[in-house]
Amino acid sequence: MPEMGNSLRAAALLAFVVLSILVSLLISSVQQFGARISYFSNATVAGDEEEFASLRGALIYQLNERRKEIIPLLLPDYDDDDENGLPGESRRSLHSDQTQDSTLDYSLWNEITHGSRRAHMDEMGCDSLVDMQAVEILGSGYTKLVVKVKLAGGQPVALKLVNEQGIDMGKCVEDFRDPRGCRELVSYKLKKEIVLLQRLQHPNVIKLKGHCAGAAGGGEDGRVTVILEQGNPLQMIQLLQSPWEDRFRVCLDLVRLLHFLSQSPLGSVALLDFQPRQFVTVSGELKLTDLDDASAEETSCQRDADCTLQFPHRNFTLPCSAQGVCVGLNEKRNIYNAYRYFFTYLLPHQAPPGFTHLVDHIMNSTGELKADINQTLEAFEHILLLYKSGLHLDNLPPSIIRDYTVMRGMGTSGNAEYRCWPSYSQQGCVLSVHSAREAAFICNSHSQCNSFTLTGRKTWTGRLLASFSSSFSHLVPDGTSEVYVKKTKAPEASTV
Repeated sequence: MPEMGNSLRAAALLAFVVLSILVSLLISSVQQFGARISYFSNATVAGDEEEFASLRGALIYQLNERRKEIIPLLLPDYDDDDENGLPGESRRSLHSDQTQDSTLDYSLWNEITHGSRRAHMDEMGCDSLVDMQAVEILGSGYTKLVVKVKLAGGQPVALKLVNEQGIDMGKCVEDFRDPRGCRELVSYKLKKEIVLLQRLQHPNVIKLKGHCAGAAGGGEDGRVTVILEQGNPLQMIQLLQSPWEDRFRVCLDLVRLLHFLSQSPLGSVALLDFQPRQFVTVSGELKLTDLDDASAEETSCQRDADCTLQFPHRNFTLPCSAQGVCVGLNEKRNIYNAYRYFFTYLLPHQAPPGFTHLVDHIMNSTGELKADINQTLEAFEHILLLYKSGLHLDNLPPSIIRDYTVMRGMGTSGNAEYRCWPSYSQQGCVLSVHSAREAAFICNSHSQCNSFTLTGRKTWTGRLLASFSSSFSHLVPDGTSEVYVKKTKAPEASTV
């Protein structure tokens, strides 16, 4: 019984904190999401019984259609055939069989509503939400509300819930006049997302911490809450002002994600709603956070003309296979969307001179869909290897560092800073370098620069952060730093 009490307490608390943030969003306790036709027995519908029966039947049909969308996602992986007792061929046939037996439908649905090895890979449940504190509303859309909360131990997480005041909920209630049934229907996007997050685990997919949908919550209202790791919304304007290294990281993470999706446990997965807003960053790492519009369906065809990818300014026609399926359509859709939403803005600008031709090749091959995801990933990984190793700097003369006097184990104070762009610091000029030799080359190219300090701090690639300045007043002991001063303009600096 204590677990029941904690779950109910968490459910009630969630209702209170969300209402206190935004009164107009009518969010209450989080509860079980198993669909049951009995919801409709208490529904009140204006009009005669015949109209009520018609609306109820239409809503039940919609609920069953949403269940059918989730069924293929619950089926075992092809490589888990022996363990789960369902051969891969049977799985594929279930994908295409539109007349699945209703018993199978409910059996697989029960895996996620009542518990199984696959459905409970997450760690947190309703008990984890006890004594949580709401921080802010992160976003609200047609279907979902996203709330940032702090759990009892101080851990920040993001909660996804049905947006009671969203367009999807409002339209459903207008059409079917059944708030409970509509809440269950709208919540299917959240349920689908839970399954997809379990099946598509990858470093560049947001981590599913858990969900609150247990029987302890009562389950009458079909509510569900998804518990996710906390990320920061991707800010493209801010990213455009960031160093090229950070922009390259976002693009590299995206390509690694798309490579995984091209051969995921569900097959080739397309992101149908491909926008920067679908992504967040966690400690600088890009993560896909919205999966409800992901699709593993292959497009059937009779001829090549049936396999056309249409974009605002470009169309591409892909081949139709002998099996009547468009070849690589999901993969190519993802690649071109990555090109037009990310690569175009983040890759070319201020790329290191040694990488210009490599970046141009990526832009051409993805913008014209001449490369598949394997080739695209290989091109990105090649740039990363060169960047981390410093091989692209072989043309820098070794003698360039001889123009500087080095003072190891020292830092500086009283610096006369100057700004450069883009910099890791808004108050000065801080850039990443592979070595002191590259830092000397940069300093020589800046008319204001007379010295630089290697701080010992590193970026995600392992490159060093160098701080450039016009002058400084004192040298101070610092075991992690090295100061390089131009010999021709070395100042008379005292040591403190």
